[in-house]
Amino acid sequence: MISSVLVANRGEIACRVFRACGELGIQTVAVYSDADENALHARVADTAVRLPGAAPSDTYLRGELIVKAALNAGADAVHPGYGFLSENADFARAVLDAGLVWIGPPPEAIEAMASKTRAKELMGLASMTDAKDVTEDDLPVLVKAAAGGGGRGMRVVRRLADLEGELGAARAEAQSAFGDGEVFIEPYVEGGRHVEVQILADTHGTVWPLGTRDCSLQRRHQKVIEEAPAPGLTSELTDSLYAMAVRAARTVDYVGAGTVEFLVADGKAHFLEMNTRLQVEHPVTEAVFGIDLVAHQIRIAEGAALDDSPPLPSGHAIEARLYAEDPANGWTPQTGTLHRLTVPGIRLDTGYEDGDTIGVHYDPMLAKAVAYAPTRAEAVRKLAGALERATIHGPVTNRDLLVRSLRHAEFTSGRMDTGFYDRHLGELTESRCDPYAPLAAALADAQGRSRFGGWRNLPSQPQTKRYLMDGTEYEVRYHHTRDGLTAEGVRVLHTAADRVVLEVDGVRRNFEVACCGDEVYVNTTALKALPRFPDPTAQQEPGSLLAPMPGTVVRIAEGLAEGSAVWAGEPLIWLEAMKMEHKISAPVSGTLSALHATPGQQVEPGTLLAVVQDNEPPSP
Repeated sequence: MISSVLVANRGEIACRVFRACGELGIQTVAVYSDADENALHARVADTAVRLPGAAPSDTYLRGELIVKAALNAGADAVHPGYGFLSENADFARAVLDAGLVWIGPPPEAIEAMASKTRAKELMGLASMTDAKDVTEDDLPVLVKAAAGGGGRGMRVVRRLADLEGELGAARAEAQSAFGDGEVFIEPYVEGGRHVEVQILADTHGTVWPLGTRDCSLQRRHQKVIEEAPAPGLTSELTDSLYAMAVRAARTVDYVGAGTVEFLVADGKAHFLEMNTRLQVEHPVTEAVFGIDLVAHQIRIAEGAALDDSPPLPSGHAIEARLYAEDPANGWTPQTGTLHRLTVPGIRLDTGYEDGDTIGVHYDPMLAKAVAYAPTRAEAVRKLAGALERATIHGPVTNRDLLVRSLRHAEFTSGRMDTGFYDRHLGELTESRCDPYAPLAAALADAQGRSRFGGWRNLPSQPQTKRYLMDGTEYEVRYHHTRDGLTAEGVRVLHTAADRVVLEVDGVRRNFEVACCGDEVYVNTTALKALPRFPDPTAQQEPGSLLAPMPGTVVRIAEGLAEGSAVWAGEPLIWLEAMKMEHKISAPVSGTLSALHATPGQQVEPGTLLAVVQDNEPPSP
């Protein structure tokens, strides 16, 4: 029997595994980088071990350090979580060679399916690996990292002239993210759905296909919303998916939890890959089947046998991934203090507590929000409502995108596909801030600072406050009177430092207000309190390119130097943050009058990278 488990991972992933271990009475061991010294997973584990001598972004990829930590902490088993080394066969072997229990599939199974090209061969399929294999008739195609996942090293190519450049970019990103620059090319199916089958296999030859999941809502090839079961599949297609998933597992003598992924189009299923690990979206399967997949992984590692057939599914579950990212700034990852995070009435898997810091080194996912209900329509409504009422005080998130996606007619009717955000991202990210939020913030601030009163007998000029909301400055005006605070166009029914009640067009509106320094949160709207008079020293030279996030300058456009002619939209500088590359493009056509960025440079948000002088350059 396993008595102590080290989780070779961090954040939400580690916390999720720890929870299952606790319910089984198993001691837990965390590992952490220097950047994660105060992270939640390091705080909640029974024992925590620092991984020394590696950069924070690479720490959890150091298998030898993790095995040593397990032995030093007295753990007798290692769970890899998902991501990092979870699909690394050499790491699995190192764990086993150290005499520890590996809570995962055999190294040989991981190795067989680790490369997407090798996996396709095992399933009797072929893949292209060279640009010379592609003709105009093959377009569009998808370039993918053979050892990758999570959208990294992936590019859609619609013009043959772009293929070589995209192959190079994909190889570079794959090498950075996975330590393996191999990529391959496959047809890109327009209008397809991303459907997967969860499997669970024991050491006694039993393989359970645990239903389908639809993961079609993806942005930058990263899953955003997932659900189980996948809606609208015929029983014949579902049976075919189950058969292929079980076949993939048996082909490599699979053991433990895994996922087989498909692209479904025109009633047909196309095999994509097999992920030899637990996946981020596993909670929706757990909800529908009423099981704990992590607990099953542990029992299987102890040698337990599965029943002959899996439990029967019931109801519907949907998961949304809540990310710290700014839609108004190219969806760049956000960092800073997460002052508060609560989502009422549903399951929330997270690696953060109130007051924790979101750093630059890791994935910006804050939490997974999961709703379960008897029907799909109820589950959709429940999740959208919970996210809409969520309290999120801290960096900007994709919460509004999630709510609007869940309520979009194409999604509620189950007619979505992987092109959903290509068609609808613009409309789903339009600004819809509450126009009364700045007034509520100003009244709450005035009440908090003026408990002794402040009204005047004689008419006076109104008080003013300025706020930045969704990139726009707002100035609001209000009066102190004998009867309290007043403002034009509304009736002020109640004011307190944390709550304001207004009557707008006869309708009573409640505003919950929270302040964190100069950041103000009014219900779900975030504002920034501005000084009464702008700071003249804060002005930037026109055409300045500022770092939108903390990160590393990884490359600069070839031949770029001060005096170079550039064109609007032309990529000039690439930053790497949270294991993804982000392009900084010329805001206008003109001349590069200053270049401050250098490869390898560490930058903070607002760092001046370059300046483009707005003039008409010569024709390219």
